[in-house]
Amino acid sequence: MELYLVRHGQTEWSVSGRHTGVTDLPLTPEGERQAREVGQRLEGVQFDTVLVSPRQRARRTCELAGFGERAQVEPDLAEWNYGRYEGLTTAEIREQVADWTVFRDGAPGGESAEQVTQRVRRLFGSLQGERILCVAHAHILRALAACWIGFTAAEGRCFTLDVGRLCILGYEREEPAIRLWNA
Repeated sequence: MELYLVRHGQTEWSVSGRHTGVTDLPLTPEGERQAREVGQRLEGVQFDTVLVSPRQRARRTCELAGFGERAQVEPDLAEWNYGRYEGLTTAEIREQVADWTVFRDGAPGGESAEQVTQRVRRLFGSLQGERILCVAHAHILRALAACWIGFTAAEGRCFTLDVGRLCILGYEREEPAIRLWNA
């Protein structure tokens, strides 16, 4: 099995560094360009399954990349729920909690790393096909990659993932591996 992961294109909040979980923002014109570009990179790749987050920024990225008609909305690919931290930057949150990180501390009124780990593992149990495309968001995809290689969502802190980027998870022999990251 190979999992192709695509982070959605740029939004106004991704530019300003605001945590965007449940807020449903559109792509910027640059984000739309990024989505088309990732579609060009994936041209000719045949997917058994195409899954997309329910948020419009991911759905639009999937559409502009050329996979919208085949996409199945997958609630478990929704971004981390930031609860009371929704719309805030890390700097604003750290004015309240000095060394806060979502991967360690979670979000009050939102999700913990353990809850996200459970959600990602549930998703793994439902995957069907040899080559699967998942279009979603930075923190959930970082958590997904960490869980893929045997860690918990908390270890997603060790990865960065820019907007409009492609990653591929697969295997090195029988061991789960990250084959491509943030390309």
